[in-house]
Order: sequence, then C-alpha cells, then structure tokens
Amino acid sequence: MEFIINLLVTAAVILILSYAMASVHVKSFWTALWVALLTAIFTATIGWLLSGVLNLVTFFLLEAIVGLIVTALMLKLVDMLVGNFKIDGFLPALIIAVAVAIALAIVGWIRGEDDEYAMLDTKPTIEVAHTQHV
Repeated sequence: MEFIINLLVTAAVILILSYAMASVHVKSFWTALWVALLTAIFTATIGWLLSGVLNLVTFFLLEAIVGLIVTALMLKLVDMLVGNFKIDGFLPALIIAVAVAIALAIVGWIRGEDDEYAMLDTKPTIEVAHTQHV
C-alpha cells in the first residue's frame, strides 16, 4: 500500500511541476504515473548501483545529495524512454527530485511512518523489576 501511495504522490508532484515549470512537459496524469513507476524501478535497480558507487566516492558523507542526483538522473533516463514526457535540462530534473523527496517525507510523516520522529516524541520509560521477598 505504501508503494502505491508513493507512486501517486510522485505522479502528482510531477504533474503539478509540469504546470509550474515551462521546462517540464507531461501529457496526462497517466503519463506522470507511468513516469513515476519507471523512475521507481530504475532507481531501485540502476540507481541503487550508481548511488553505491557515488557514495563510495563521497565516503557516505553526502548520501542524501547523491540520492537526489541519482533520482534526477533516473528521471532523465525515463525522459529518453517515454514519448509523452520531456524534461529540458538537468536542473528541472533535480528540482523534481527535491520536490518528490519533500512530498514523500511529508506524506510519511503524516502517516506516522517515520520512526526517527516517533522516537523523538516518546519519553523514556523506566521499568523496575519487582521482586518479592518472603
């Protein structure tokens, strides 16, 4: 279910940014959904290998930035494969990658799926073992 929600959010962000940016062209929501699916598949396969190599080069210090760059590169790859989708340049692809990352983080936070924030909200509990003395 989470994967489907992420696909729908990604497609919505791509479609909204196509209206907001003149350098992004998407024919319909179905095209945006197809782009979101292909981007997810390519990021999970090719992007995983590419981010592994790039993270080794940066010694894992810039992991979030490398993730955004890899997502932008996968968007450009999908741009070459899908006829009804066009991104003019790398910067708009990077802007889409940042917007998708922010949108998915907000949706995850709203759904309560972010364990780091959940751990910050909970107060530590101290459990005391009760022993009986006879």
